[in-house]
Amino acid sequence: MSTGALRVAVEAVALCGPGLSDWASGHAVLSGHEPHCAAPLVLQAPVQLSAAERRRAVPSVKLALQVGAAAVAQSGRDAGQLAAVFASSGADGETIAAILAALETVQREVSPTRFHNSVHNAPSGYWGIAVQSREPVSSVSCHDASFAAGLLEAAVQAVAAERAILLVAYDLPYPPPLDQMRHIDAGFGVALVLRPGPQDASSRAGLAELRLSLTDGGVASGCADRGLEALRRGNPTARALPLLVMLAKRSSGTVRLDLSRGGLDVEVRPC
Repeated sequence: MSTGALRVAVEAVALCGPGLSDWASGHAVLSGHEPHCAAPLVLQAPVQLSAAERRRAVPSVKLALQVGAAAVAQSGRDAGQLAAVFASSGADGETIAAILAALETVQREVSPTRFHNSVHNAPSGYWGIAVQSREPVSSVSCHDASFAAGLLEAAVQAVAAERAILLVAYDLPYPPPLDQMRHIDAGFGVALVLRPGPQDASSRAGLAELRLSLTDGGVASGCADRGLEALRRGNPTARALPLLVMLAKRSSGTVRLDLSRGGLDVEVRPC
């Protein structure tokens, strides 16, 4: 790690994936105390939204809000006062498929709600409505490296603005026939509340300090557990799993994440 590495502290973690319904249950699996058993993804209704907005919420919105709200609740911070970074490799697959199907009809009528939900930053918009936030929100995408790009963006913002940042990353499978061109095995979402590091006596309690630095590339870190490794390979956001494993185990070490052109080394130092 270079001396110029970005330093941030992790205040809270939330996740949702197959067999990893939340951080409390997923922690036992990630730390190696329980085996990973894949199970269907369970998405909760975003209770922060009004009934009308909940009816419009598509799966990507539900997943993003679910993990985002859980991370903020764990941190004890006011969600409306947090700047945020949202990261995903694409927009809502079900919405895109529905729009394309509508364009194949004679009428070619596309629902305004479908169009609204088709944009990449729809989940961040719903988040702002849900928590009544007027704080800055960014939405980033970098194909299979979207989690790493989001983590880097969130860390840069935390250090530059000297404030806490919520990172929310999420990806879901595409329905047929789009899945033939862009296959994602299963849904996965993760959220982190980050603040400028390092930890000191005056700081909020944190799980770990992260030191981020860019590299020229190299092999990305994997998971020793076969089930977790399959999940990591099958979903862009699940590339976060090696980092989550280290946070769950409270281990020291370095995780390498692919960043499309080059890599991102994340040194983990438990608090």
